[in-house]
Amino acid sequence: MTQVLKEDFGEIPKEGRVEKWTLKSSNVTVEIITLGCIIRSLICKDKNGELNDVVLGYDELDGYLVNPRYFGAVVGRVANRIAKGRFVVDGQEYKLAINNGPNALHGGLMGFSKVIWASEGVEGGVRLTITSPDGDQGYPGEVKASVTYTLKGDTLSIQYQACSSRTTPISLTNHSYFNLAGQGSADIYDHEVSINAPAYLPVDDTMIPTGEVKPVENTPFDLRRPVLIGQRLKEVPGPGFDHNFCLSSPGDAWTERVCARVFHPASGRVLEVSTTQPGIQFYTANFLDGSFKGKGGVTYPKHSSFCLETQNWPDAVNQASFPNALLKPGEEYCHVTRFTFSTA
Repeated sequence: MTQVLKEDFGEIPKEGRVEKWTLKSSNVTVEIITLGCIIRSLICKDKNGELNDVVLGYDELDGYLVNPRYFGAVVGRVANRIAKGRFVVDGQEYKLAINNGPNALHGGLMGFSKVIWASEGVEGGVRLTITSPDGDQGYPGEVKASVTYTLKGDTLSIQYQACSSRTTPISLTNHSYFNLAGQGSADIYDHEVSINAPAYLPVDDTMIPTGEVKPVENTPFDLRRPVLIGQRLKEVPGPGFDHNFCLSSPGDAWTERVCARVFHPASGRVLEVSTTQPGIQFYTANFLDGSFKGKGGVTYPKHSSFCLETQNWPDAVNQASFPNALLKPGEEYCHVTRFTFSTA
């Protein structure tokens, strides 16, 4: 049985109150705030029964008002990058705010991660909703979106739904940063990761996919069997992993399947991810630099955490060979991702 509790988390002047929802099962406790649908805390047991918070973030609301690295947030309308902040739908070009080098990232300057969502309790969880007006951040169509978090036993499920009044690109994901040794631990080098993907997307120097879908075999991106993250990071070009792994091919049915597993031998904690999305972005916190003071006053350096962002493929709206990224009027966008925590 999951306990569901709502309480106040603070106020943003001229915007409103922020609520905190706590979902508690026998093994896992999750805190979610209505600003950006943020997972503020996720506490689970290690192999000795010791409890630790395994997601990065801030103690107070003030930290989340800026949150430049999107700790715990739902990002959208479109997660990841759109090349040059431009795309064409039905013959019309749309221009977005540029907020990541030459590109648009995670929905823009005031994307879904920056606003307060309405919330209501549901069985075992909370549903958060938002209406994004036509033209919001440059995107066409009024979009009504909901994100539902439910906790059952060891599994946190996230269901994303949306509809639009006009054809628009959409791809929602959660941007939690995990460290299974506990948030505030120095690095993730002693974690083992596996991702069940036969291919990945190479990127250019601005992190936009080149269009090639490259097999992982005989590359450092072959994570189909567990590998130690610290050792593999020495083989990956650039500062670390920040790549989309292709879980299905364009045109495939988007059925739910287990796609990733991370194991921390010292604590025994295991995180398993399943999703209906066609891709997952594996990111090793390459751009954290110790300048952010997080929960308990700790700082978060490079490679101090990892993200597993289930999503459509980046820049899919501009790449015809990628899975469809457009939501049309009368259609429903609906995806689910599950994070299951256990010990081994």
